[in-house]
Amino acid sequence: LTKTNREFLTADELKRLEYTAIDSKRLRSVKDMFLFTCYTGLSYCDLMELRETNLVYGLDGNLWIITSRKKNDNPVKIPLLPKPLALIDQYKMNVEAIVNNTIFPAISNQKMNAYLKEVATLAKITKNLTFHMGRHTFATTVALSNGMPIETISKLLGHTKLTTTQIYAKVVEEKVAEDMRLLREKLGGAITSS
Repeated sequence: LTKTNREFLTADELKRLEYTAIDSKRLRSVKDMFLFTCYTGLSYCDLMELRETNLVYGLDGNLWIITSRKKNDNPVKIPLLPKPLALIDQYKMNVEAIVNNTIFPAISNQKMNAYLKEVATLAKITKNLTFHMGRHTFATTVALSNGMPIETISKLLGHTKLTTTQIYAKVVEEKVAEDMRLLREKLGGAITSS
């Protein structure tokens, strides 16, 4: 049985990444696209194909991404949070994105992951940052940790089976267990009654 590694950014790491100032335009774009995935759960290939036509106002009057996953052709409907909305606005005048008729400029997955290592260094993140980690961060840190039901997360990620999404719940449970273990150690194993 092989253990699936589902590394993700913690809330602190995500915040640190957001607030890290980056001078390089290339690295700033990579950081922005990664953050977009952290707040939408889109995969690399779905993000690269994201177009203005995929942005539609939903029943709630807010902007949604409506697309199909390239991997399995499953329909995906994602209501947009304020951070990804701001990123879309930020790239409206990006020449490369305009030429490609996409929301974001194109970059290969290989280069994206190589540049993410530089971004991680600047943000003082020691994890091996990969673009796919953005999806894991969305599922765990952004959605599950904030009380979103796993069925909803499964829909947002475009998973065909709920069991695929349940891996993230296990990761969160493991984190809770580890946090409690650390708390137990800090308290010396004894809790006093008042």
